[in-house]
Amino acid sequence: MEFFQYGETETNYLKSRDKKLGEVIDTLGHINREVHPDLFSALVNSIIGQQISTKAQITIWNRLKDQVGQVTPETIEQTGTDRLQSIGISFRKVQYIQSAAREVLNGNLDLEGLHLLPDDEVCRQLVKLPGVGVWTAEMLMTFSMQRPDIVSFGDLAILRGMRMLYHHRAITPELFHRYRKRYSPYGTVASLYLWAVAGGAIEGMKDYAPKKQSGPKSKRNSV
Repeated sequence: MEFFQYGETETNYLKSRDKKLGEVIDTLGHINREVHPDLFSALVNSIIGQQISTKAQITIWNRLKDQVGQVTPETIEQTGTDRLQSIGISFRKVQYIQSAAREVLNGNLDLEGLHLLPDDEVCRQLVKLPGVGVWTAEMLMTFSMQRPDIVSFGDLAILRGMRMLYHHRAITPELFHRYRKRYSPYGTVASLYLWAVAGGAIEGMKDYAPKKQSGPKSKRNSV
């Protein structure tokens, strides 16, 4: 198991830039967040996880590995649609996964080459794939490529963490840009702590968003 790599250089910088975030860092210490270095399998895992619970995602992912072994463009290409659907992947997601495999195999998408590109270009390349939006691309840059400066405006938990930490009722694009700029060039490490805050890691912190009527709950953004 591998974790996102960071150390005192990143945390000391963030503490010098943001007192409230610094207090969170001191309280929580080092956060171990698992990463998935193989970009293709991480992409497939991310597509599987769209709009389903984390538990269901883990179950289906384990079934896929049992079926195909190593998740590569080649093994996906060799696995039929019916077989992929039989383990619980929806037809639409199967199409997305098969399309990604074909794009890699025919040379239209150079996954290794993405590591040489800046963040905005990586995002542009990934969102060309069916079923991959900006949020998914940002999560791949975070938890597969380990890019150091990713803070996602499309991530509901990041926005929740900001509201809780800074006592805002809402995070506007302007507010988000201000915090993102403050964290740079170590935004990803800031994101790790914002996720922890949003998940209730610090007792007594609350979400200042106005209360809404009860309704269906979403795990996270789908793309």
